[in-house]
Amino acid sequence: MRASTILSDQIPPLLHTDSGEKALFWMDEFQVNHLPVMKNGNFVGLVSETELLDQTNLEESLDHLFQHLPRPFAYADAHLFDLLQHFALFKLTVLPVLDRQENYLGVISAQELLQLLADTSGLNESGSVLVLEMNANDYTLAQIAQIVESNQAKILNLFVSYLPDSTKIQVNLRINQQNLSAIIRTFERYDYQVLASYQDSQQPNELQDRYQELMHYLSM
Repeated sequence: MRASTILSDQIPPLLHTDSGEKALFWMDEFQVNHLPVMKNGNFVGLVSETELLDQTNLEESLDHLFQHLPRPFAYADAHLFDLLQHFALFKLTVLPVLDRQENYLGVISAQELLQLLADTSGLNESGSVLVLEMNANDYTLAQIAQIVESNQAKILNLFVSYLPDSTKIQVNLRINQQNLSAIIRTFERYDYQVLASYQDSQQPNELQDRYQELMHYLSM
């Protein structure tokens, strides 16, 4: 999945001649905290709600209010993982996308990207979540998959989180079964530490609540 395939068709760029008031109005209209700014057909930077609220006269143009704007962007051929890294690193609600000649193509919305992840990563599929903890050196994806599949189940999704100041990692598995009892027993026989499991009716509700909280935060 590349950046050029998931551009938003809802969020337009500002012009450098637009006022700070217009920028804030558009941010409220499109429920974002950032907007790209164009000058003479070129992407010159990203203006944020925080920077605008620090200004005393929002009737002035963006050109007058800001001599320089931060210019985070992703290239059109950037992979989904690179996009996620950009959003996290710069704490963005939109990410501008340029081609390799640095022509502006559009933006990716964090809210739409999260929705896409939910739709394509198995979160909407019926199943459960299992959390394992282990030493990083002991992590073997092939063995984890073999244990799950030996119980007639499939891994829908997996992500690994590294624990700070530790050699341990947590492996989060999304599995296409509601009842994980047999899978948990098998992991324990192989000396895996099972930290938590979310299954049956409890887990989908919890995931849905957390997802809604995150979407609400992004739309503030």
